[in-house]
Amino acid sequence: MLPSERAKAAGAPVEVDVSKLEPGQKMIVEWRGKPVWVVRRTPEMLKTIKSEEWRVADPASKRSDQPEYATNELRSLNPEYLVVVGICTHLGCSPVDRLQAQPEPFATDWRGGFYCPCHGSLFDLAGRVYKNKPAPDNLIVPPHKYLSDTRILIGEDEKGA
Repeated sequence: MLPSERAKAAGAPVEVDVSKLEPGQKMIVEWRGKPVWVVRRTPEMLKTIKSEEWRVADPASKRSDQPEYATNELRSLNPEYLVVVGICTHLGCSPVDRLQAQPEPFATDWRGGFYCPCHGSLFDLAGRVYKNKPAPDNLIVPPHKYLSDTRILIGEDEKGA
C-alpha cells in the first residue's frame, strides 16, 4: 500500500525533480506541512556566499539546525543546490526571495538571498541569518539526499533520518 498524498505531506519523504530548475531559480515543495525551498545557485551566487561571510551571525552553522553534512559555509551536500525550510527562525513568517544582487529598500548593497518583510530578518544565499537581525538562527536545512543528479529526496538522508 502506498501512502496518500496527505500522508506524504504529513511526514513521508518527498521526491523532487530539479531537472527543469534553471540556475538562479527557486522551486517550492511541501514536506511535513512546511514549504521547502530548493534553489539552484549560479557560480556567481556561490562566490557571493563567501564574500558575505562577515555579515552573517553563524557563518559555520554551528548553532543552526541542519544535518551534519550541511554544517559548512554553503549549507549543502551539493554546492549547486540549497535546500532549506522556507520559514523564518524568528516568528515563523515566510521570507521572500531576493536572489539577484541589486539595491533593495532594506539594503542598498544587497548581494542576494532572502528577506523577511514582517520583522526585517535577512538571510544570505546559504540561508544564513545576518548579524543584528531578529531571527536568531539560520534557516533550517531538512534531511535530504540525492537519488540522482536531478532528483532529491527531502526528509531522508543516507542514515535514514
